[in-house]
Amino acid sequence: MVAVLVAYLPAVSGTFLWDDDAHVTRPELRSLGGLWRIWTDFGATQQYYPLLHTAFWVEHGLWGNAAAGYHLVNILLHGLSAVLLLRILRRLEIPGAAFAAALFALHPVHVESVAWISEQKNTLSLVFYLAAAGAYLRFDEGRRRKDYVQASGLFALGLLTKTVVATLPAALLVVFWWKRGRIAGRRDVAPLVPWFGIGAAAGLVTAWIERAQLGAEGADFALSPVQRILLAGRVVWFYLGKLAWPANLTFVYPRWTVDASSGRSFLWPAATLAAFGLLWALRRRSRAPLAAGLFFVGSLFPVLGFVNVYPFVFSFVADHFVYLPSLGVLVGLAAGSAILVARSSPRVQALAPAAAALLLLTLAALTYRQSQFYRDAPALYAATLEGNADCYLCLNNLGTFAAHRPGGMEEAARYYRDAVRIKPDSPEAQNNLASALAETGRLQESVPHFERAVRSAPNYVVARVNFGGVLYRLGRVPEAKAQFEAALRVMPDYAPARQNLSVIERKEAEGRLPGPP
Repeated sequence: MVAVLVAYLPAVSGTFLWDDDAHVTRPELRSLGGLWRIWTDFGATQQYYPLLHTAFWVEHGLWGNAAAGYHLVNILLHGLSAVLLLRILRRLEIPGAAFAAALFALHPVHVESVAWISEQKNTLSLVFYLAAAGAYLRFDEGRRRKDYVQASGLFALGLLTKTVVATLPAALLVVFWWKRGRIAGRRDVAPLVPWFGIGAAAGLVTAWIERAQLGAEGADFALSPVQRILLAGRVVWFYLGKLAWPANLTFVYPRWTVDASSGRSFLWPAATLAAFGLLWALRRRSRAPLAAGLFFVGSLFPVLGFVNVYPFVFSFVADHFVYLPSLGVLVGLAAGSAILVARSSPRVQALAPAAAALLLLTLAALTYRQSQFYRDAPALYAATLEGNADCYLCLNNLGTFAAHRPGGMEEAARYYRDAVRIKPDSPEAQNNLASALAETGRLQESVPHFERAVRSAPNYVVARVNFGGVLYRLGRVPEAKAQFEAALRVMPDYAPARQNLSVIERKEAEGRLPGPP
């Protein structure tokens, strides 16, 4: 815990980032009635993770909008997961348990999950995941009903925090196969059937919300079945590479083009199949490597590309996606290292603790350095652009920061131009560029960008209202009125659209509508 606190010390002074304001409890949800809405209204929060948002609700009651409190909770939850992992590995008698827990605690690939407030869904859900796993292992040994009830309750709490916890029952079956060499239907599978059921239901709800509420559909997600298989193969090796050599970690990675016409694209899934074929062949000597591989890929399954998740619009990979799955690789590496050292010469055994300490210190230093990038949003976006110059999200958000500075609108327009150059079909970037141009008096120049914004996202009410305002100033009143009416068809209670439409209707009645400039 001390090591985790020291390694993540820069994160404590960090501010709110990208979508943190969608997770830290909004004013309309801060009452007891708001807490009720968190649990009963699917649209009250960005994602339906009611226990996560209850935690945020409690935290806001304790320290309001002070970011340090949220960061400290994330860091402590991460440290607690490392402790729980250590206890589970010792219960399973896995060699190198302390080394594995330390690798997890200090690996820099986890900085995104720990230093970004929004990812409390990762740190909190893993605590429930590991606590449920520990309780179920006790049940498996003693078959006591209270252990099963406790494990099931913790599993349900985990699902209400993040649905990646739904992979736990499959992970437990992998553990039992590793321990006993077989899976018994009545002993091993039957008690987990209810877990599979509620996990599948939670996953379907999350998938529906990703599509219907967050917009995980459309051209950016139009991948064929073959493309999704090719993507999955590459994703697996990408994360293995970052876990083995955590260099060039970045907040938003470049978004790959999945080319089914290229023979090279098929090398990734072919290599994955070959690797599992090798692990299968080695199972008679040791089932552990195959079990570690199955845990890793199985826990990654929700983000391999077979299911649409909204972040795919920016990149198909993200460090926070590998937070839970990393356990399979890190535990496997630690256990394998411990076994090799135990079978080595006395000289190697004497040097092993120093080598392990040096590795952990290096990882801690990298984590400390990576945490510094999360001190504020402009610093994070600037650091991201160094590794990914085509991060249109970063350029768009830097433009927004510039736009809020006195006299910064011209600088903002330059950022927005770069963003739409990289991704012309981004409605947010097109709307922002158009608004910046209108703000600086270039009304006619803004019109094509507004048109692209509403063409890319017909239900984007903010862009329609902004566009309507510009059309009104240009004297194109019927077109302005049409934009406000279109916004109200999508969101009938959207006040800016209703107010602007009322102004036009009143001036129509009075005969005071403006003409073309």
